[in-house]
Amino acid sequence: MTSPTPLVLMTELSEDVTYASKSDGSAEGKRLFIEGIFLMCDIVNRNGRMYPSALMDDVVAAYNRNYITQKRAYGELGHPEGPTVNPDRISHRIVSLTREGTNFVGKAQISSTPMGEIARNLILDGGRLGVSSRGLGSVTKRNGVEIVQDDFFLTTGGDIVIDPSAPSAFVNGIMEGKSWVWDNGLLKESTIAGYHKAISKASSKTLEETSVKMFKNFISELGK
Repeated sequence: MTSPTPLVLMTELSEDVTYASKSDGSAEGKRLFIEGIFLMCDIVNRNGRMYPSALMDDVVAAYNRNYITQKRAYGELGHPEGPTVNPDRISHRIVSLTREGTNFVGKAQISSTPMGEIARNLILDGGRLGVSSRGLGSVTKRNGVEIVQDDFFLTTGGDIVIDPSAPSAFVNGIMEGKSWVWDNGLLKESTIAGYHKAISKASSKTLEETSVKMFKNFISELGK
């Protein structure tokens, strides 16, 4: 039996975004938007990953078609631990995501939800925010760089984060304690905290050997 392909949860941060308000004369009054680079392609990012622009053209087109045009492209405030959007933490809705050069520029409307109000007040108080995209897919390592493969898809075009310069907030791979795999069309969560603990305790001499062993154990569990 062929084991399901491990899909790594990938989050990528943009440094910060700009803000704009718009009044449409309706009862809603002024609406607050954030706008900036949400996705970057064809460069190695701080996570050692590279997103080919040809791949992301298709990925973003699917996200636009299935989420943005359907008015359900929501994002959260903070760093979610999983791939799905939690309705209780929704802070904004992405209204556009278009390519400019090798980047994808996004625009999102701040929502009137509790988390949206927090984001709104942070902005009005003069704070700086960042945007973190979230997606699932596999990678192939080449010359030390993780190349994102064509099974990648966006689960959200961008979450709002307040610490865009903190790489420790990223989920960088399956050894982070949680992983998601595509198994017969279903997304299931696999807890591997024990593997993570073993790797953390390994000495520098045995780290690579322990990592390989834990990875093999993880893969074997998937086939059961």
